[in-house]
Amino acid sequence: MNIAALVLAAGRSTRMGSHKLLEVLGDRPLVRHVVDAALQSYARPVFVVAGHNEDAIRATLSSSDVSLVINPNFAEGLSSSLKVGVRALPSSIDAVIVLLGDMPLITHSLINQMIDVFNASPHASALVPTYQGEWGNPVLLSRKLFPEIEKLSGDVGARKILHAHRADVIEVSVTSDDVLVDLDTPEALAKARGIARPSGS
Repeated sequence: MNIAALVLAAGRSTRMGSHKLLEVLGDRPLVRHVVDAALQSYARPVFVVAGHNEDAIRATLSSSDVSLVINPNFAEGLSSSLKVGVRALPSSIDAVIVLLGDMPLITHSLINQMIDVFNASPHASALVPTYQGEWGNPVLLSRKLFPEIEKLSGDVGARKILHAHRADVIEVSVTSDDVLVDLDTPEALAKARGIARPSGS
């Protein structure tokens, strides 16, 4: 199966008070952690949706082998970035794993685990990682859901669509709460800086 990665990195970071994706965790900005995990995984190609502070995101990722997609309507919320990203995917792509730019604890091994599960279950509509029964991120979306993504609006992701197709969603149980950790406040970032991982994790 041809599975791409899509990193959503267009938001305004209103809760952080600064551009959170450029905040440094360990040795890299948050967005680089997420992009590097995608690049170390099986997923190809890797797309990044930028919008707010586009030039800074472009500069931060200048040495990364990614395709940058610009969302001029980023102020409309997460759904606008998801739609722009999905539209940019090649027609040969069977599914996409969607990563949030403020979740730097996600590893390439988790991405690969989800890809392996999907390859073994190609008729699934989506995959979602779960920690102690709670849904997390990233999510893997099959091409069959792409038309429904076009109908989304506002600051929402694909969760509504996944609930509508609940019977065809595979849950991938994980042993770490990293799939629940998004760094969208100064407090969350400060806590994460105490558990930053070395490059290549």
